[in-house]
Amino acid sequence: MRLVFAGTPEPAVPSLRRLIASTRHEVVAVVTRPDAVAGRGRKVTRSPIGALADEHGIPVLTPAKPSDPQFLATLTDLAPDCCPVVAYGALLPQRALDIPRHGWVNLHFSLLPAWRGAAPVQAAINAGDEITGASTFLIEKGLDSGPVYGVITERIDAADTAGELLGRLAETGARLLESTMDGIEDATLQPVPQPTEGLSYAPKVTVEDARVRWDQPALAVDRRIRSVTPAPGAWTTVGGHRIKLGPVEMVQEELPERVIEVRKTGVYVGTATTAVRWGRVQPPGKKMMPALDWARGARLEPGAVVE
Repeated sequence: MRLVFAGTPEPAVPSLRRLIASTRHEVVAVVTRPDAVAGRGRKVTRSPIGALADEHGIPVLTPAKPSDPQFLATLTDLAPDCCPVVAYGALLPQRALDIPRHGWVNLHFSLLPAWRGAAPVQAAINAGDEITGASTFLIEKGLDSGPVYGVITERIDAADTAGELLGRLAETGARLLESTMDGIEDATLQPVPQPTEGLSYAPKVTVEDARVRWDQPALAVDRRIRSVTPAPGAWTTVGGHRIKLGPVEMVQEELPERVIEVRKTGVYVGTATTAVRWGRVQPPGKKMMPALDWARGARLEPGAVVE
């Protein structure tokens, strides 16, 4: 089939690589978000998907909005059979959805209808799910509500961060997306409406959402931190300074809520239940470092608390 691939961030890269390498399909163009300013140097940077397309000499379309008339005209001229989508990052108008004869097929990193929305992996870890996965579905007007072509499952390990889990799902999901394209071409796959039960939503995680609430149980603190690692990154404040936190370890002892205790074995903080031991932290203007190294330099007063 003639494919126009839509995607933007790094997790979409395995899918595009796989479709480029396929002998059954031809990626005739890529749609991605416009180049954006990024990094400390504030340089204008191509998206990971745009950069990969450039490497392979594939035309790159970067409409400010997918409703742009020029973009729609170009897409019509490309005459794609299907448009596979992975984390493109913009809503598609009906005029765009109607152009490919097999529609737009999205790879979503959850077992639909669970965790529809922008942050399914983060939501699954934060909720304590033991199993998640990825789904391919036909895009329609509703939010991730279209009929499903196929699914794969993935176990969530107790120490998984969102970045680690998403990395695995990006690889297994790429195989699912390719097999979905094959099944559509062969007319051996028909999308099945999503169940009406088990529906849940996963809105975008903001920086404020990533602030650690120490009045919650240690298990909830652990899940929240892992669910926002590496982005947007868990954080708290100590002495008015914002500290970014890596994953923590739950320990079977009690400390007063929010109190920091520095020992030879590490930095411990009290929660609503048992304490947690910090792993790595990032003070303002510095790189990530072992929590104990930070605490020694910070010279915390006895009874210091997180805020």
